[in-house]
Amino acid sequence: MIPLAISLHVLAAVIWVGGMFFAYLVLRPIAAVQFEPPQRLTLWSNVFSKFFPWVWASVVILLGTGFWLIFNKFGGMQNVGAHIHVMMSIGIIMSLIFMHLFFTPGRRLTQAVLEHNWETAGKNLAHIRMLIGINLILGLTVVVVATGGRYLFV
Repeated sequence: MIPLAISLHVLAAVIWVGGMFFAYLVLRPIAAVQFEPPQRLTLWSNVFSKFFPWVWASVVILLGTGFWLIFNKFGGMQNVGAHIHVMMSIGIIMSLIFMHLFFTPGRRLTQAVLEHNWETAGKNLAHIRMLIGINLILGLTVVVVATGGRYLFV
């Protein structure tokens, strides 16, 4: 079970962090240049409607496998290194940021796009962009901590 849990954990992280990286650093700059606000905001609303279910699955898998590994492989939080505590803390913060993003500006963006209220949609997209930027930085930090943390936190 441990190899399966580790594999699912890594896959979920790759999907979430990789998706944010692509959206923020590849799709966003192109969409900003090529599309007028109605098309751009509709695009983002549709992109998020496809990406956010994957993020929800990633959050569940990351937290589930993370806690499972801590207690079944290591015997509890007291037996893991500082890098695992850091990784878990950042992962929980990222999950909470995503939940806020999903339930507040995400829903407002979707509703504003349906109503063709481009000003409100734009404000909510800007809020989402900021939160994804924060989560992307946190996610990349977790990748560094996960891969090199046992050497950094000696």
